[in-house]
This record gives sequence, C-alpha cells and structure tokens, in this order.
Amino acid sequence: MSRIFDALQKSEMERAGSGASTLSAAADLLQVVERQSVSAWEVEKKTQPSIAVEERSAVALLDETPDIFSQFPALEVSITPQSQLVSLTDNGSLAAEKFRFLGVRLRHLQRERTLKKVLITSTVPHEGKSMVAANLAFMLARKKNQKVLLIDGDLRRPSLAQLFGTKPTPGICEWLQEEHNSLGNIYHLEKLDLWYLPAGTPSTNPLELLQSSKLTALMERLNSMFDWVVIDSPPVLPLADTSVWSRIADGVLLVTRQGTTQKKQLIKGIEALDQHKLIGTLLNSSRSSSHSDYYYGYGSPPVDASAHR
Repeated sequence: MSRIFDALQKSEMERAGSGASTLSAAADLLQVVERQSVSAWEVEKKTQPSIAVEERSAVALLDETPDIFSQFPALEVSITPQSQLVSLTDNGSLAAEKFRFLGVRLRHLQRERTLKKVLITSTVPHEGKSMVAANLAFMLARKKNQKVLLIDGDLRRPSLAQLFGTKPTPGICEWLQEEHNSLGNIYHLEKLDLWYLPAGTPSTNPLELLQSSKLTALMERLNSMFDWVVIDSPPVLPLADTSVWSRIADGVLLVTRQGTTQKKQLIKGIEALDQHKLIGTLLNSSRSSSHSDYYYGYGSPPVDASAHR
C-alpha cells in the first residue's frame, strides 16, 4: 500500500532534482516496512477470534436505538477547491481515484480481521495527513448503508475544521472535561453524509486529557455505533499524543510526503508505531506516476497538499 498515492500529486515538479534520491531511499524503506507489516498481519490474522459476536452486538444496539443518529445536530460545511477535498470537488481526478482504491483496499482488509478504527498519522507536520483522513472518510461513507465517523484527534493544532470550513464547535476536549455521557458533540455533515467529532477548544494539557479513561469508554461506544471510525491524529514526532490514539486504533496508516519527509524521520516514526497495527504507508506528492496520462484525461491535475497537515 506504500505506493497507493503514487502520482497523487505532481505540483512540485520543480523540486525533482533535489528530491529524487530522497524519494528512492524512502520508497525502498516503505516497501520493506510494508512487507514486514503484511507478514505480521498474516500471523495475527490466524490467531484472531471471530468478530461475528461483536458485529451482532453492534447491530443489536442500533436496533434498540434506531433514532440515535437523527439526534446528532447538523453542521454546515463550506467546501472550496482550495480545501483539497478532491473526493468532493474533483471526483474524476486521479487523486480521487486513488482515494477510492484506498477505500476498497481497507474494506477488503476489514473482511479478514478486526478493522474499524483507522488512525491516520505522519512522522512530522505538513505531510498531508488531515487531507488524507478527510478524503478517505468521505470515500468510505459513499458506500451504501455505511456510517462513518471522522474524528479530529489533534487536540493541539486541529485542522479538519479549516478543511470543511466549519465554525468553531465543542468536541472531544469538552466531552473529556465534562461529567455528562451524552454524544452531543458529534455532528452530521449533511452534504457529505458523514459524521464528524471535532477536537473542540484546544486544551492546555491535551496529553492528560487523552490518557483519561473516558476516552477509552467513548471509543468503545463509537465502535459499536459506526462501521468506520477514521482518526486524524497528531504527527508521531516528537509528541506522545499519537501513542495514545495508536493503542485505541485497530490499524494505522502512515502518510509520508516527497520533499518533506526525511529518511531519518521516517525511520524514527516507523519505530515509534506498533508494527502489528501498521497496515500501510502512503506516499504523498509523488512526482512519478504509472498510467498518469490515462487518469489525467478524466479530471484536473492532482492538488497540492502542502498547505495541510
């Protein structure tokens, strides 16, 4: 999966001279990690218990509370081409096609093992993880009868609200600091048929909030309600926040970006993650593409993710 985003973006062609050697080294490393991750997943899959009981429990819960999703307030969004949500604004582009393919791959993996809570992270800021999380969540939500929740898990520097053009709203920070157990801070993005849990007002001590037992309880409830939970977490380096989210998630996707991710940083980021949960890596802003001329005939050139984390 490390090459899923090959040809996602070509807008940095002028930097090809300085980035070619870095891309080659990073690509080689990603291939090694992918092979190791696939092997680890195969071993774990053989020892995984059946998830049929868990699925029946989730269905039973929804049957008992059929109106729970109608209780979530609607949140108005303002999507612009600058938001880089190509899955919405440029559905015929190569970038959107790659997100569709990523969604298909994840659904295939979900048939083989428990995979519902997917963590999207990167090694350092500005590699495009938030853009990837938002586009992926929308593609997963397009499948009929699939309820998808997108969580902004970066409590220090949340950025999904900027992507969606939403107003400041209470989110995880408020939920973890209050005594109630309601799910009122989840919003329905009606135009996207997607549910969204924002970060809320940034906390002065986000790591302490994330380590609260309330977060684990919250995620258990959400896991029983939704078919997919996509979490946009902070970068792996140098914060410890991502390690908390990683323990809660079923699988981790690591976003890298040509011209931004350095080999040493990539190695440290991979080492900081649980190899059994690392289900793939995504190469963003690649300057090489197979079949790019074919795809470009059906849409606009790929967008530049440099503005987003």
